[in-house]
Amino acid sequence: MIYQQIDRNKRKTYLIFTIFFIILAGLGSFIGEYFLDNIWGGIITALVIALIYTLITYFQSTSIVMQMNGAKKLQSESDAPELWHIVEDLSMVADIPLPDIYIIDDESPNAFATGRDPKHAAVAVTSGLYEMMNREELEGVLAHEISHVKNYDIRVSTIALALSSAIVLITYLIGNAYRFVLPSFDDDDDNNNSNWVVVRLVLWVVGIIFMILGPLIASLVQLAISRNREYLADVSGAELTRNPQGLINALEKLKNSTEPMKEVDDASAALYIDDPQKKKRFSGLFDTHPPLDDRINELKKTFM
Repeated sequence: MIYQQIDRNKRKTYLIFTIFFIILAGLGSFIGEYFLDNIWGGIITALVIALIYTLITYFQSTSIVMQMNGAKKLQSESDAPELWHIVEDLSMVADIPLPDIYIIDDESPNAFATGRDPKHAAVAVTSGLYEMMNREELEGVLAHEISHVKNYDIRVSTIALALSSAIVLITYLIGNAYRFVLPSFDDDDDNNNSNWVVVRLVLWVVGIIFMILGPLIASLVQLAISRNREYLADVSGAELTRNPQGLINALEKLKNSTEPMKEVDDASAALYIDDPQKKKRFSGLFDTHPPLDDRINELKKTFM
């Protein structure tokens, strides 16, 4: 069952990244038509910008995300002995290197994992979660995050975050350069051809649509990645501890906590085990996570 879910998630991930690149190609064709007079040159430009941005984010993901969320790294186990020992034990069971461990000074209970692979990973918990959960529940939450690391979910999430941000950046640059002005058509031979005029006008309209909807679609895609992988991390985490009740109890406590985090970056909200902003928007379309009740029921159905 778990391996079938992994295969389904992989197929969905390929589809999702295809959508990202379609958006980038659409923005690139717009750049090429109205700035470079070469559609393919524009597409390549957009892809190169996205690639550079993604590579920078990819290799600096931990430091970028932790700074955005105000997390402080534990220097030794004496800083938070119980937290350190739980992460250390779970890492040994999962057969991955010990991730860097961070604490965020916030009373709202939450946690997340980030990085590019198990060798370059980090987990963070809020002070509120550390104080609220007993050891069994804390193990359940951290096992969920260690599963994200072991399953390479952190790599997919990091790339998705980078591509989504790149699309927003490219849209911003185009908008500032172009100001949504309707293109003028010169009197040269090409533009005198009525068919060519129609093609250019269609490209312009498509470009405007991508500029307006591209960032929104990119955000939805990023959220879809997060929601799809939360169920898998729940099941994997419960298998890691061999105690699904610990995670179930932890999710129950998270469900009863309605206090949003004081400061959380929108781009990294999808990384957390529960929505840090505690928002429900458009019947769940823009939710960063599946409903906690659904996750609890799925765990009970799988293990009870």
